[in-house]
Amino acid sequence: MSIQDAVERASAYLAEHPTEARYRDAAAVARLGAGLRVDVTGPGGESLHTDMPRGIGGAATEPSPGWFLRAAAAACVASLIAIRAAATGRTILSCEVRVDSESDDRGILGLDDAVPAGPISTRIEISIEAPGSQRPDRVALARWAVDHCPVTDALSRAVPLDLDVR
Repeated sequence: MSIQDAVERASAYLAEHPTEARYRDAAAVARLGAGLRVDVTGPGGESLHTDMPRGIGGAATEPSPGWFLRAAAAACVASLIAIRAAATGRTILSCEVRVDSESDDRGILGLDDAVPAGPISTRIEISIEAPGSQRPDRVALARWAVDHCPVTDALSRAVPLDLDVR
């Protein structure tokens, strides 16, 4: 099934069954290993591993959790560019999404409560090659993807967070 067909099917189904559009996402379960290494698993066998930089006691054997956040945003935006292009009958020859951020380590270390623990700012750079497409078309496609990406949405608005400690 093509991306366009899948999007059309999913859209039609959810238009007829709007109560099935909302659901709880699959949990990611993190288990602390040696030092600051963390192994994360999902219900379908998904897995990833993180470690913190040496500067704060990690061994830097794996990407940091923050890098995975940026990677998730980049992958999500690239996927949504392809989805939107397919849904609107456009062809993408290539797409590259680069996500970086600016951080202040005083926040993560709790040295200054006025400094956020997370990124202070995030930047997304997108390069799209699409036949017959002008810059305004590529900008509109990129903007649509960023606006509809669950990861960038979570980065740009306050999402309620519940904490349950057992």
